[in-house]
Formats: sequence, structure tokens, C-alpha cells
Amino acid sequence: MKRFLVAASIVTGLAFGAPAMAQTKPTISIIVKDTTSAYWQTVLAGARKAGQDLGVEITELGAQSESDVAGQISILEKAVASNPAAIIIAPAQFTPLGKPIDEAAKKVKIIGIDSAADTKALTSFLATDAVQAGRIAADVLADAITKTYADTEGDVAIISASPGAASPDQSAKGFREQVAKKYRALNVLPDKVADAQEATGLNIMKDLTAADRDLRGVFVSNIIMADGASQVVYNKSSGDRINYVVFGSNDKLVKSLQDGTIDALIVQDPFRMGYDSIQAAVKKLQGGTPEKVQNLPPLVVTKENLNDPAVQKQLKPDLDKYLK
Repeated sequence: MKRFLVAASIVTGLAFGAPAMAQTKPTISIIVKDTTSAYWQTVLAGARKAGQDLGVEITELGAQSESDVAGQISILEKAVASNPAAIIIAPAQFTPLGKPIDEAAKKVKIIGIDSAADTKALTSFLATDAVQAGRIAADVLADAITKTYADTEGDVAIISASPGAASPDQSAKGFREQVAKKYRALNVLPDKVADAQEATGLNIMKDLTAADRDLRGVFVSNIIMADGASQVVYNKSSGDRINYVVFGSNDKLVKSLQDGTIDALIVQDPFRMGYDSIQAAVKKLQGGTPEKVQNLPPLVVTKENLNDPAVQKQLKPDLDKYLK
């Protein structure tokens, strides 16, 4: 399997105000976790739009699986060797990408997006405020449990992907903090952390519902595992309905939201993430100082607001406009 994909570059506009013929446009490389994913394609679409608006060339890079950490490190090293003006990277895992980013930052400005890495060398970091997303998820899940059971009691579970990825851990942290602060009658079970596979999410839920008749709600911080977990609609021990809140979205989860299997999605804005990361890089290249940390607000999507134009635009941006 190919380790990475380089999409066509974008060359448009002026290079920081100078005529296009007068100088070579700066190139910014953006490295995502999985070029086959709709989420990461949306990030790339935002980056392309920023390239068009700001007059820079965008080189798109990435592995074809979020678990291909070695592949991403290799891609980063090759990107540095190509001598771009800046590199945007979404670290596949927190610890393994730390030192490679440290080394890369000695030669080029590095901006991180989506998930953190074990490094202090980033010029700027842009991501959804995962801790706040977890807090919001706790409020939304508690409300859903109250509507289903007429009280806010019982057990709730957190299903997360591997701790090598920083963002899911932070959303789980925010969830636990909010429950402890506001919902003392809810008991948060020990986190279920595993590989980001649909079958794993399904098996975790089968085990939970077979063993715990008091399980009433689940927060899933990984969309792939949520696809599997949400197939278990009722508690096997009690026969009661399970309430679900998921951090992230895809077409399958939106359908589950529409049919009432999932109560809410806490969604990110990958298009804005891609756009704003290029904007931050350009600001640095022009001698400015981008914010060190830029937190993008999460959006709560429910069955009630799903068809709002603003929600639909964030869930389904017009990728064909930028990716073809």
C-alpha cells in the first residue's frame, strides 16, 4: 500500500502582494493523518481555499491510515527535505511524533493541527477545544439520560481510541470533570481504551451491556469506534435504551442521529481548521506572530437542528468545489 499521497498543488493569486511573475510563490506542505478520510479531505479543502485566497502553493501529503505512524514520520522527513516555507501537520500520535517534529522545526516552521505532539517546537497549534467538547458531551448526555429515564442516575461509559492520540484523551478528561462537577448521581466507569476499529467498539458495548444493567449512557470520542458501539441500542441486561453522544461525525453517524440511535454529535470544523492553519503559516512568513494556541469551538448537532443551513454547511462542505 502506498504510504502517502501527493495531490495536485494549488498555484493562485499573488505572493504576498507581489506580481505573480515577479517572484516564486512560497510553498506550504500540509500533512494529514489519512488522505482517504472525508474528515481529512475537508481539512485539505480548507487549506486549498486558503491557498487560493492568500496566494500560496499548497502541497498535500498524508498516509492512507491514521495508524500508519511510521509512514507519517517518513512523509514529514521528505517534506522537510523539499524545503517548503512552512509545514502543517496533524500528528498521528502524541509521543512518536515529538522528536521528528523537533528535528523538522530546526529547518522549517511547523504548525500543528487537530491533535498535539510531545514537542514545544510548534509555531502555532490549531485544534477543536477537546476538553470543552468533552464537557459539552457530558451535559448533552446527562440531558438525554434524564429524558429517557426521568432521572440523571446510573452508569456512563467512555470509549476512546489509543492514548497515543492526544485529542480523544482530552475530550474524555473534560467529560469526566463535568460529570464530577455537575452530575454526582452518574457513575463514570473506567475508560474503555482500544484500537480505533469498528469491531472493537461493537465488542466493547456487547461486553458492557452484558455485565452492567445500570449502564445508561456512553460517550464515544472516536467516530470509527462509534460506528460499532452504536449498533448496540439496548442494554442486554436490563432491556433499557442506551443514550449515545459522539465526538465527531460521518455519514453513518448522521444516519444514526436521524433515526434516534445517537442523541447528539459534538462536531468539529475541519474546513476552518485547514484554512486557518494556512492563514497562521502565512502570517508567520510575513513577519507576524500567530496565536500560539488557537482553539476552535465545537458544535452540538442534534436531530432537531440537523437540517439548519449552518449545520449542514459544516457537516457537508462543498468539497468538489476545492478538491476537483
